[in-house]
Amino acid sequence: MTHPIIKIKDYSYALPENRIAKYPLEKRDESKLLLYAPEKEITHTVFHDITKQLPEKSLLVYNNTRVIHARLKFRKKTGASVEIFCLSPYLPVDYQQALSSTEKCQWECLVGNMKKWKDEDLELTITINNLPVTLLAHKTEASQKNNPVIEFSWDKDFSFAELLQNCGTIPIPPYLNRESEESDSTRYQTIYSELDGSVAAPTAGLHFTTEVLNKLTQRNINAEELTLHVGAGTFIPVKADNAREHQMHGERIFITRKLLQKIITSEGPIVATGTTSLRTLESLYWIGVKSKLKMNINCLNQWDWENTPSEFSVEEALNELLIKMDAEQTDEISATTEIMIVPGYEFKIVKGLITNFHQPQSTLLLLIAAFVGERWKEIYSYALENDFRFLSYGDSSLLLR
Repeated sequence: MTHPIIKIKDYSYALPENRIAKYPLEKRDESKLLLYAPEKEITHTVFHDITKQLPEKSLLVYNNTRVIHARLKFRKKTGASVEIFCLSPYLPVDYQQALSSTEKCQWECLVGNMKKWKDEDLELTITINNLPVTLLAHKTEASQKNNPVIEFSWDKDFSFAELLQNCGTIPIPPYLNRESEESDSTRYQTIYSELDGSVAAPTAGLHFTTEVLNKLTQRNINAEELTLHVGAGTFIPVKADNAREHQMHGERIFITRKLLQKIITSEGPIVATGTTSLRTLESLYWIGVKSKLKMNINCLNQWDWENTPSEFSVEEALNELLIKMDAEQTDEISATTEIMIVPGYEFKIVKGLITNFHQPQSTLLLLIAAFVGERWKEIYSYALENDFRFLSYGDSSLLLR
């Protein structure tokens, strides 16, 4: 089957450098909130008023991933600096096992100044709880999608997560064009972040405060969590003229029995906090369908939604996953999703989206265009004309279908 070309140049807009928010607002919930719904005029308010804007009986779903201090800076004996950016665990492949390792572990990495790093191991000495710890980085023969696999080993009984926390830095987005600062360690995390594993924040959640969450509870807006560990691929621009030729990155998702049951029984619309939550929720339907069709569900490929029959209802697909959980005697399932949501996609689960404003010609902007249609141009024009702040530390929007 031939699918229509998606010209990436059609999903662009002029984004002045001074509209990119280099730093967050002092108070998270004082950002602007654009309001969009079909056949209604676009307006805006302040984010802390989102409690009044969400549809009655909404189920709000957010991503509880936590950004790790993934950038490690080593210095060779010659004085040359080598930066290693930990992308995803390789051995052990499980995030929590890798971060809990106390002797060694291997990670797929990006390496800055790779040509300066020959065969010698790199060494970094730090102090944790008054104990000196030496961290070694060794190049292995393995590689993942052309990224080298680095083995880290150390000489004290600390977890790798503790080492990263003490000697790594938060990997803020490259388009901020600045070094990460101490304040980013707090502000580039959502207040409900819980499970370590991301190298980029699910930024739609950065606007939430305890006060906002309490008000949602008072309004009987249900909230539930999922986990998608955000990879560096989220920043890869679409370079192909036809966006269909772009290779989508894979990200690991974790879904609980409780979330599946909440979605099935929800009386109101499902509202995703951020594109990561939306991609995970929509992936659930297709993973359930693939399971019903006895297909491999360890990975959802980027175009599976076009190539897999979709005659099953959402309830049938999600119940299939509950049946699978019962059979495996578990309350959680995990998979890798590469789903690429572009105009033409038919949304199965999500009816509302809380999200920031994304880069021109990005996969995230394609997702927005799929969600709201051609009015994405009107939405972005309104934001530019009304002094909205853009990208990760910028303002927010509530988009309803």
